[in-house]
Amino acid sequence: MAVVITVPICLLLAVAGLAVQGRAEALGDARATRSEVGLSLRIQALVHQLQRERGLSNGLLGGEREFRPALAATRKRVDTALRGMHSDGAVEAVVQRHLQRLDGIRAAVDRGSPETNTKKTDTAETDPAETDPADRAATLAFYTDAVDALNSVDPVAETATGSDRQLRDALAAMRELAAAKESVALERGFLNGVFAARGFHGREYLTFTEIRATRVAALARFRQYATAPQRAALNKAFATAEAQRATAYESRAEGAADSSTLRADAGAWWDAMTVLVDDLYAVQQSIGDDASHRAERLSHNAEIGLAVCLLAGAFIAALLAGLAAFASRSLTRPLGALAEAAHDVARHRLPATVARIQRAPQDHGELLPTADAPDETDARLLGGAAEIAEVATSLHQVEHTALQLAAQQAGLRRNTTESLANLGRRNQNLVRRQLSLITRLERQELDPDALAELFELDHLATRMRRNAESLLVLAGQNPPRPTAAPADGLEVVQSAVAEVEHYRRVLIAPVEPVRVRGHAVADVAHLLAELIENGLTFSPPNEPVEVHGWYDTEDDTYCFAVVDHGIGMSEADKERANARLGDAGEEALLTTPTRFLGHLVVGRLAHRLGEGVQVHLFDTTGGGLSALLALPRRLLAPAEGSSTTSPPARPAVSSLLNGFRAGVARAEARSTQGASS
Repeated sequence: MAVVITVPICLLLAVAGLAVQGRAEALGDARATRSEVGLSLRIQALVHQLQRERGLSNGLLGGEREFRPALAATRKRVDTALRGMHSDGAVEAVVQRHLQRLDGIRAAVDRGSPETNTKKTDTAETDPAETDPADRAATLAFYTDAVDALNSVDPVAETATGSDRQLRDALAAMRELAAAKESVALERGFLNGVFAARGFHGREYLTFTEIRATRVAALARFRQYATAPQRAALNKAFATAEAQRATAYESRAEGAADSSTLRADAGAWWDAMTVLVDDLYAVQQSIGDDASHRAERLSHNAEIGLAVCLLAGAFIAALLAGLAAFASRSLTRPLGALAEAAHDVARHRLPATVARIQRAPQDHGELLPTADAPDETDARLLGGAAEIAEVATSLHQVEHTALQLAAQQAGLRRNTTESLANLGRRNQNLVRRQLSLITRLERQELDPDALAELFELDHLATRMRRNAESLLVLAGQNPPRPTAAPADGLEVVQSAVAEVEHYRRVLIAPVEPVRVRGHAVADVAHLLAELIENGLTFSPPNEPVEVHGWYDTEDDTYCFAVVDHGIGMSEADKERANARLGDAGEEALLTTPTRFLGHLVVGRLAHRLGEGVQVHLFDTTGGGLSALLALPRRLLAPAEGSSTTSPPARPAVSSLLNGFRAGVARAEARSTQGASS
């Protein structure tokens, strides 16, 4: 009877407690969100004015003196917004750190000459605008760094919104729209200076394309979170006559990629883009107001719910306190013992036994424990009901069944791997004999037509050998092909090209001289062949696949790049592919789609080559996909009779290397963000 009464009492009290806790947390989240949305709107108001000051300053430095009156008015609005930021410590710290030299920058912009006061505080970092404030790029960077710093402390990015999907999406949409608006405002200010200067100079056109790409990505993310009315408001902002006029100016700027003279009215561009930025800011404010109102409604509902839960909990606690105290005694000891036993099974015994089974080379079934419960647990359960004892027995039976399944899975993986390895070794031996026979026939044949056919057979057999070796690589039992002496980088590339089907489509770009150590030649050639085959497969039949090779003096590595102009990959697929390229495990073989097994082969070959070998995929400029293989210095043999100074990188090579480093930096940033969250 005690058990029958106590269980409902405990459940009711637990439910009441969870309900009260949930309502209290919801109330705290809603209040915090409402306050932080208000702070975010104030921060974005300051950002909005800084963006306008940035653009006008850039235009003034470009030569458009008529921007000076508007710039003076904007500076006053910035100062007013800055005075309202002293209520929040984090925002004030950012303002002190990144905007403490704002007056000096403004003076330098007005003079159009380098700032003479270069005195810095002990904690300040050197800003490019301080050493050369009259330079458009340095001044633009100063304001952009300040805007980025303010956006980074925007509380919307860190607000905990609980389980309310509507509020969470509204805050996410607000965050992404802030990023898109910053890109639009940055483009406004950047092209303001370009139009004033009558054209692009240096790397300015590349900066322009990067700004536009950032805007497109941010708007795409915004549409994922925004509601239909919010998307409609955004579309309306981009459909105005001023937005269309700004688009026309952008198209004119795109046509000046060759640094030709760009004749455009900087004032008209500024007016059109300012309308667009103001419209985006209005959409941003509207979303913030919606989020604030939603937080207020949630706060009100949470207050009512909390009051109801507190009253109900107090009533239930007063009514059932006596019964709970009496009934709990009959359950405390047996349930505690059962919970401890379950904890021990789930946290210690089962994981340890499964790991031991998977590590065992053979006879894994002998490691299975019996399904009987330990005597210690039985002794602790003597005072419990028969049902609890049955649950304990069932728990041990579940443990025993789980161990049996783990042993079967380990045996299945082992048998699958051994079968693949056996099949690969057989094919490898047959192909080696076939290649030897074809080689003898080629030496004896004098007829050109017959010799050409023998060459085709030789090529097919070479591809079969690579497939057999790939199978052994996947099975983890393939020793590399022996190579007696180091080989030139060009020879390695040619060897890789000889092992692919459509080798005539491969364009070997200039490969800077290098010598690869003998033990790594076969694996590097095999790895490049897999990357080239992938590029040929996923690119149009009339498009060539390029192979480059160069020294990277910055990282002290030698790089091979395989570049195609095919269909490319989505960001999600690219992340998964890069994960496979860096995976040297064995379990992924049974779960990876067959069309991506080549990625596993590349990853395991790179792992076998040792530490420092990197393979990474990134987008090709103009469409397609590029793969870069970086070899450390330890895999390179000394050059014979050549200079030790590495030749400078060509422009195309620099572009490939920059794309590779940008892709690696994004991957590391995502990994760091995931770890911090």
